[in-house]
Amino acid sequence: MLSVLRPFERRAAPTVFAAGPTDSVQPRSAEDSLRDAVDAISREASNIGREAAEVRGLLEDTKKSSLEQTRTLAELAEQVGHITQSQQAIQDGAHDSLAAVDRARVTVRHVGSEVAGVVDELQLVSKAAREITEVALQTRLVAFNANVEAKRAGEAGRGFSVVAEAVKDLASKVESSSQQITATVRELGRRIDALAVELQTGDAGGRSAGSFWTALSAIQGSVASITGAARQSGDVCDALNARMVAMEAGVGQSSREIDQAMQRAESFLEIAENLIELVAECGVETVDTPYIRTAMRAASRIGTMLGDALRSQAISPKDLFDECYRPIPGTNPVQHLTAFVPLADKLFPSVQEAVLRLNPKIVFCIAADRNGYIATHNRKYCLEQRGDLAWDTANSRYRRIFNDRTGLASARNQRPFLLQTYRRDMGGGNFVVMKEVAAPITVEGRHWGGLRLAFHF
Repeated sequence: MLSVLRPFERRAAPTVFAAGPTDSVQPRSAEDSLRDAVDAISREASNIGREAAEVRGLLEDTKKSSLEQTRTLAELAEQVGHITQSQQAIQDGAHDSLAAVDRARVTVRHVGSEVAGVVDELQLVSKAAREITEVALQTRLVAFNANVEAKRAGEAGRGFSVVAEAVKDLASKVESSSQQITATVRELGRRIDALAVELQTGDAGGRSAGSFWTALSAIQGSVASITGAARQSGDVCDALNARMVAMEAGVGQSSREIDQAMQRAESFLEIAENLIELVAECGVETVDTPYIRTAMRAASRIGTMLGDALRSQAISPKDLFDECYRPIPGTNPVQHLTAFVPLADKLFPSVQEAVLRLNPKIVFCIAADRNGYIATHNRKYCLEQRGDLAWDTANSRYRRIFNDRTGLASARNQRPFLLQTYRRDMGGGNFVVMKEVAAPITVEGRHWGGLRLAFHF
């Protein structure tokens, strides 16, 4: 059995009262009184440490919630800003649309006037066509008379008769074309006149609106409604943004107050821890003493084993002090690998598991490098991740870096021992208050990390 078991061997309890021949009660010695006083101080310091750790943990949870609220408010403010920009763009677009409608209205009125002018021009064309028809009729009459005279002339007028026939046919075609032009111009004039009436009707008060102007007015009303809605929505966003700014300021103030409270809780916790350490260092046996001795012996044992591995060239100094933490893909919480993981898996369990069996109050015993990296945890916490974050946080704790306040302090401590009180996150919102003793692990005179031993109290 490892020497680390010795600190938990049962010691004889000190005699408090001694009965004499006459059964009289003898007064307690000064040493016994001092031991009792120190023990009482130790218990009170532990209680203070427990309460301080609870308060600090609750404040830390509140701060995390406050930070989350701050981030949420910032995201909301950003989204409101985007909405405000979009609304401004809508208002600008609607304003431009109204201006375009007004320009269209002016243009259409102008077109209506021009269309009326076109009708006048078409009437001139129609008049010219009628005149051409009259000329064609007269030409046909002249050609008919010429043809009659040519027939009377006999052979002498034959050539003239041919010309007269041709002129008559041409005049007939001209007359037909003129009549068609007249009919087309009349129909076109009717349509253009109707268009002119449509374009010019309804833009002035007192007359019924045409369909075009009705549609144009509907467009204008819809665009105006969009503008009003965007303006109203913009006002709401401005008010909301103002309230969010005020909320951000309030959350920021709360966060600063929480920081101050955490600092004070931290001070109380440090005072309690320092008091416990002073009691432990004074040489008086307390409830923490066995755990302190066990941690120091286990740290020494692991340091010796790593030194032996270096001397036997089972590992190089570079690999033993490797700080290149390579993330393992797909792990959450993130796990890492380093060059000394195989050696840790081989050596550490023999010490860590033996300590874990010493007392049911011991929660874990692990060796961490100076950055808080745990290559090999106790076997009950070295389970493969399942993809359930709460379960994985509580049960898959190996190959992980614990660089929180407690973890980093334990890993980098180089005093004979360090005693801390803290709340341990077990995942799923579950926390356990415990004490932790840390003792430095040195290899060939070089600080490698710390032995962390946590226990209930």
